[in-house]
Amino acid sequence: MDKLMVGAALLSAVLHAAWNAAIKANPHPAQAMLAQMAVSALIAMPMLAWAGLPPLAAWPWIVASVALNMGAVAALLRGYSHAGFGMVYPMARASSVLLVLPLAAAVAGEKPAPLAIIGVGLVSAAMLMLALGGGREGALKRPALGWILAAGAFGAGYAVCDAQGVRQAQSPLAYGAALTVVNAITFAWLQRRAGARLAGLADQWPQAVPAGVAAMASYLLILWVFQHAPIALGAALRDTSAIFAAVIAVVILKEPLDRRVPLAVLIATAGSVLIRLG
Repeated sequence: MDKLMVGAALLSAVLHAAWNAAIKANPHPAQAMLAQMAVSALIAMPMLAWAGLPPLAAWPWIVASVALNMGAVAALLRGYSHAGFGMVYPMARASSVLLVLPLAAAVAGEKPAPLAIIGVGLVSAAMLMLALGGGREGALKRPALGWILAAGAFGAGYAVCDAQGVRQAQSPLAYGAALTVVNAITFAWLQRRAGARLAGLADQWPQAVPAGVAAMASYLLILWVFQHAPIALGAALRDTSAIFAAVIAVVILKEPLDRRVPLAVLIATAGSVLIRLG
């Protein structure tokens, strides 16, 4: 991978970790997520007007990506009901990284170099290390493991869909803006069907605006990477968001430093270097 693409994927990971940390710190995470998606959609609309709609060939990938995204969110929420965020999120990202490799080979015919595959494995191992650190209070229950693996599979699926879709669209801006709007409408509809009240969304705007900007920027960056670089390598670098989230928790949120965190950062950094060299 070109160093500029590596940098873009890592910046996408930092932004992704930042807005996820803001959502998770909110006392009403579902409302915060919906407000963030609404802000992202508002940002996306003028982009869509300027870039135009993606071609018809990209729309099956948009529909599939939205469906898989909703599945990933649902699986993660079910996983959180059985285990903590510190275990569920890193394990879901780690399994997603590994599942993208065979999916990308099957769907796009991509076969990264051996050095890059080792790098992907190191990134995944770093996230598993964080997950094991988050599970010190008790063993992982079987239902939690099932939902974690489901979230990882959904995540791998929508990463491959987005890569294929943006390549069909030949425009990260058009594809990303269209999918962001459809994603927001779908999530709002699902929340409404589940009985969620939308009246409290106005209270979320002070946090939703920066989160929405970060989410939109993060998504456009990784779409640009997917358009030009191997899917598995871009996805592995993007999913270092779990590592950045752990660093944010320690540095900004002032949570206690687990000794696994610096080691996980070193392993993920080594993996990123191998991905760059591979």
